[in-house]
Amino acid sequence: MQAKRIQFLFLSFLVLLKYPSHARNIDDEDVKRSHFPDGFFFGTSTSSYQVEGAYMEDGKGLNNWDVFSHIPGNIKNNDNGDIADNHYYRFLEDIELMCSLGTNAYRFSISWTRILPRGKFGQVNPRGIMFYNKLIDNLLERGIKPFVTIHHHDIPQELVDRYGGWLSPLMQEDFVYFAEICFKSFGDRIKNWITINEPNLLVDMSYITGWYPPAHCSPPFGNCSAGNSDIEPPIAMHNMILGHAKAVKLYREHFQLKQGGSIGIVGMTKYFEPLRDNEIDRQAVSRALAFTNAWLFDPLVYGDYPAEMRLYLGSALPTFSPEEINYVKGSLDFIGMNFYTSLYAKDCIHSACISGWDSPIRGFVYTTGERDGEPIGGRCGIPGFFVVPEGMEKIVNYMKERYNNMPMFVTENGFSPPQQNDQVQVLLQDTNRVDFHRSYLAALARAIRNGADVRGYFVWSLIDNFEWIEGYSQRFGLYYVDRRTLERVPKLSAKWYKKFLANGTIDHSNEEDFTTRSFGNTNATTLGSEASKSAI
Repeated sequence: MQAKRIQFLFLSFLVLLKYPSHARNIDDEDVKRSHFPDGFFFGTSTSSYQVEGAYMEDGKGLNNWDVFSHIPGNIKNNDNGDIADNHYYRFLEDIELMCSLGTNAYRFSISWTRILPRGKFGQVNPRGIMFYNKLIDNLLERGIKPFVTIHHHDIPQELVDRYGGWLSPLMQEDFVYFAEICFKSFGDRIKNWITINEPNLLVDMSYITGWYPPAHCSPPFGNCSAGNSDIEPPIAMHNMILGHAKAVKLYREHFQLKQGGSIGIVGMTKYFEPLRDNEIDRQAVSRALAFTNAWLFDPLVYGDYPAEMRLYLGSALPTFSPEEINYVKGSLDFIGMNFYTSLYAKDCIHSACISGWDSPIRGFVYTTGERDGEPIGGRCGIPGFFVVPEGMEKIVNYMKERYNNMPMFVTENGFSPPQQNDQVQVLLQDTNRVDFHRSYLAALARAIRNGADVRGYFVWSLIDNFEWIEGYSQRFGLYYVDRRTLERVPKLSAKWYKKFLANGTIDHSNEEDFTTRSFGNTNATTLGSEASKSAI
């Protein structure tokens, strides 16, 4: 017994050495579900393209990620979402996973081309409507509240071909048309709508660096075949903000009173610390916060872009007409925050910076995760992501102060390990992910105790899935997915989340070890898939 204790202490010491930012304090150790308000939502998140699969099946049309992922070299290992996690046929099994965890909410997105294969230029696909009806109904039957994202990165390829997608104001009306079909088809049961996921991330990845479709960029950010990294991002963001606001206006005027739901948007949020202890870097932090977070949320709360953006972007930043301000301002019932990391910010107005960072579109701010060779926190698998739990409390406080403590949801928070080991048993023993969620939840609880109106927390992700340009090389899931069989296997983090959601009262003494047993045998999995398929 003593030998085992020594071995455990030694292994714990090694974990702390490898992941220093995961070192636990007493708040981290003691965080419990009971530290959060009554009625708080604890859930998991996914998105349609990342998990559904069923590529071009049951009437689904071609979307931009279908096209982009099939071009060799765009995605790591040339992965794609043709099959993904086969959630389209295994959604009942995945709902059982949620139930086994004890979650009371699930955030997912609707595939635009599963509902409208050609956008407004074609007919509504009844099989797509049927699938999401079944998904929603089964969630509600099991006591899990759906949080539905209407648009999460994937758009009909036809809209890209016809008028360039979000670079055209025509896209606003196409989005509103899609949103209206969703409100009509599912709104009697959906109480929490999200219009668009991370417009601020999308414009960066699609129109500054060119890593996402339509792969637009210009030097020094990249050498794409098309695009202007200084001009196009504000245009695309403007169209998404107006599309969101028009959809909210439609919902409030025609659906909200009868259906009794709420509607918001999700932004990619980051917190920043000054790289150097001087005033110019503290000013750089303010600009970084404005160009990252406030770019999206300021117009939707106050009716205009941040003053810092107006100052440095000038005429490249579009303006809102008086009529547009009337429906853009206040077009949020809640704020959705996807938060993973904090970074350092360095001034590029009075200091020399790497080319690209010293540009208006970046707010003349260089951001980095390292200072003097030392990372700001534990490293993650995604470049530019670091484990900085205190950033959760700081970003929530920032949003609370800037937006008058509007209701907030942490709609994504998750961890992918820095070294992707393909040994299943190693992947299942994800103590680093457990420590990540424990420490971030502790920081969130502190912010709530200090008055922040946060109403939910969603783990990214329920299952390992297609992580955009990283393909399947990054694993954020509470459940491991075998890429050959697509079997879901619970990781240690799933066991921890289950215990946390039960307020630490579960007795697992009579259960098999979560990290060694599989979800079921091959036949059971096949039968489950067939049952799900027949339910659609």
